[in-house]
Amino acid sequence: MGFGHYSIEPRDMNTSTPTQPPERRDRLIRERVHDTYKLPGKLREPTCCPQCGACFYRGRWTWTHAPEGKVFEQVCSACQRTNDQYPAGEVTFRGEFAMRHREEILNLARNLEATEKSEHPMNRIMGIRDLGDEIQLTTTDVHLPRRIGKAVYRAFEGNLDVHFDEAGYFTTIVWERDE
Repeated sequence: MGFGHYSIEPRDMNTSTPTQPPERRDRLIRERVHDTYKLPGKLREPTCCPQCGACFYRGRWTWTHAPEGKVFEQVCSACQRTNDQYPAGEVTFRGEFAMRHREEILNLARNLEATEKSEHPMNRIMGIRDLGDEIQLTTTDVHLPRRIGKAVYRAFEGNLDVHFDEAGYFTTIVWERDE
């Protein structure tokens, strides 16, 4: 009879009983994504960034002014990334079409950033570089590049390549259209 051979290891057996839950082995929680600019703990509230004016209040960064009273100061992660020139995302626009429609593409990216930044102050465009045959845009966030890439793709078609490096907490987007 060819049923194969297997054995049940003690660790594979369910050791739970109606009065005792099963043994948990997942107590060590490992960080999946490492972002060097993420603070290890929660900020004291209210905390405002002296560079951009964003305030950390009620558990999130906003553009609202801090309430009256004592206000703590700390440079936010977006300003810190900008100061260090260490982006979390990069969007590259390539091709003849991109060069001819440079202003339209960049206006679309800036409008999307303004909408995103109004709700999420840490999501910003750090810089725009014209490299001759391509345009490179860097951001302080890993989600904004994908949104910009998809918006440009929906507006102008072309080829869109999206890559997220979990280990390095970095997003690379390349949009290309020749014509």
